[in-house]
Amino acid sequence: MKFALIDNCRAEATKGAKGVCPSCGSELIAKCGEVKINHWAHKGSRNCDVWWENETEWHRAWKNKFPIEWQEVIQVDEKGEKHIADVKTQERYELEFQHSYLNPEERRSRNAFYQKLVWVVDGTRRKRDRIQFQRAIGESTDGSNLPRMDIRRVDFPDECRLLKEWHDGDALVFFDFQDKKEMEQSVLWFLFPKLATDEVYIMPFSRQEFIKAHNESAFDEIVNNTILPRHEEIKKTIQYIIYKEQENIEDHPATGDSWINQGLYYKRRR
Repeated sequence: MKFALIDNCRAEATKGAKGVCPSCGSELIAKCGEVKINHWAHKGSRNCDVWWENETEWHRAWKNKFPIEWQEVIQVDEKGEKHIADVKTQERYELEFQHSYLNPEERRSRNAFYQKLVWVVDGTRRKRDRIQFQRAIGESTDGSNLPRMDIRRVDFPDECRLLKEWHDGDALVFFDFQDKKEMEQSVLWFLFPKLATDEVYIMPFSRQEFIKAHNESAFDEIVNNTILPRHEEIKKTIQYIIYKEQENIEDHPATGDSWINQGLYYKRRR
């Protein structure tokens, strides 16, 4: 935990300090060493939020991209269940920076608890994750059935452990494959939410644009004008492909396969 309450004010951990947990009110002890980043910890093995994970430099670097008052915001649902969001933006997006493995049940619980959840997943935790993801991109399709060429269809998602773990949810998921030193110079990879089929689609997304949009309360605009329309394009394309297969239909030879742009001109196979 980055913040504790000292005299009812949020404070970061310093050597020898003691504070109070803003969530449960119990005593916190400052942990300041040379191995782990400075943080606050409950006495013993107590942890008032079962979803909380030990923070890495990667976590802290992401949090520090946003105002302090947005960090570690306590969320309570109508049943009184309480959890701490890594970041809560002005547009009410809950940003969760996930480094460790997350079992499917807990991931689904978090997706249900938070109203506007955005995951940023560390793609460098396991040695082979980056390699598998790069291979998936290299073998992906450029979206020949889609008018948006920056969207990639992953042809073999089960061969990439990250995609296999994360592609079945409705929340927004961004994969981060860069370390702290490269944080400003790269793209994130956006994973489109679950579709009616097992197909997986991804799209590069500027890291700087992601940070800027949240800080300037412009992420709603990106979701409504970019992410959702492209998701709809993907769903329509999949529906059309399924329809063609079921009805034994070919596209019109003069127009090719661009049914979205040209309309439903096709002929039945003879």
